[in-house]
Amino acid sequence: MRIKYTISVIFIVTLVIIEKENNIISKVSDKLSTQLTPLLLGPSLSAPHNASADQHLDHLLENASVDQHEDHLLENSTWSIQQSVFPASASGGQKHILLLATTRTGSSFVGEFFNQQGSNMFYLFEPLWHVERMLSVESGGTNASVAGPAYRDVLHQLFLCEFSLLESFIEPAPQDHVTASLFRRESSQSLCEDPVCTPFVRKAFERYHCRMRRCGPLNLTLATQSCKQKEHHAIKSVRVRQLETLRPLAEDPRLDMKFIQLVRDPRAVLASRMVAFSSKYKIWKRWAVDEDLPVDEDEVRKLKGNCDNIRMSAEIGLKQPPWLRGRYMLVRYEDIARFPMHKATEMYSFIGISFTATVEEWILQNTQASKEVSGVYSTQKNSSEQVEKWRFNIPFKLVQLVQKVCGPTMTLFGYKFAENKDMLIDKSISLIEEKTFL
Repeated sequence: MRIKYTISVIFIVTLVIIEKENNIISKVSDKLSTQLTPLLLGPSLSAPHNASADQHLDHLLENASVDQHEDHLLENSTWSIQQSVFPASASGGQKHILLLATTRTGSSFVGEFFNQQGSNMFYLFEPLWHVERMLSVESGGTNASVAGPAYRDVLHQLFLCEFSLLESFIEPAPQDHVTASLFRRESSQSLCEDPVCTPFVRKAFERYHCRMRRCGPLNLTLATQSCKQKEHHAIKSVRVRQLETLRPLAEDPRLDMKFIQLVRDPRAVLASRMVAFSSKYKIWKRWAVDEDLPVDEDEVRKLKGNCDNIRMSAEIGLKQPPWLRGRYMLVRYEDIARFPMHKATEMYSFIGISFTATVEEWILQNTQASKEVSGVYSTQKNSSEQVEKWRFNIPFKLVQLVQKVCGPTMTLFGYKFAENKDMLIDKSISLIEEKTFL
């Protein structure tokens, strides 16, 4: 009887968990379906058209997040419709750049290479923060099967200068397309310049307000208009886990996508996160000082998952499958920190746009910073010093753990293993292999 009772309880709990997850997926699918259908069909199909094709696409959209197989069907159906509606190379010379990274890899610094481009670049800083936040609140954590398609579709809209899907993830919800809650608005010059910068409203509190000038709450209609007037579009994100999920962006002829994946030594990333996200890395900090503390398998599993995701995305990009050919570039943070001007020039050449004097001046000013202005989140640092700094801020026991868990990732990116503590802190020994990524 006891065994039968236990089995019944387990069965009921399992059903509850499955039902909760299905509800989350359903909510996000409804969000994506209602917002994305007009986008995929395009403005030229707003007149009467093939109803059966619409019904088929709607059916696929409603079930887009159920599993990977149905997601693959959605992408293929969307692509076949786009082929019949949009001519090849419809971007008209416009470039669309997605900077992919993870936290504490220098992505804010590298993102400025595009933010500082000036009047011909529309740059967005971490718009997917809102998507991750809402999905985490609703599910108690970020569900990869839901987050991946949601991230992809929000990015797809944003590169086409459509903010409607992003709006549905912003809390509190924008009123008449106006919000005071866009994450890190001040990190995008495009959102703090005319005509997007509306007159300042004293009674409206905006946490991420523009710092160089006083603006009213962000009007997303004006942001859309500004985006459409810009020659090129760039987005920085640390939230996309797998490059493969972004394939529809590369295959949309309205976009001329360029993917730049920024990576950094996993040992340096961990050392940086322990400082920047101190409360979330308490267990790692305890490991650093307590020799007898047992390893938390969940934390190690997270570390491995992060390294594996980065490596698998890079492996796909470096293989240059047909959909990525000429669209993918891998860049190491260490190379940018040591040779910022050279690597910035390489990135601009890869994208196919001119490297301006404004960007060059910004790089010169922000790679030789004094200690007084180099905070944890600052983009203004002595970049060459940052490359080696982690080696003196992390115990060798943690270095050993990272090397064990992230070994394949380190090998792929050309990071050498430290064999002992003396080797770790010996500045005369480089832990970076000189490597070219084609």
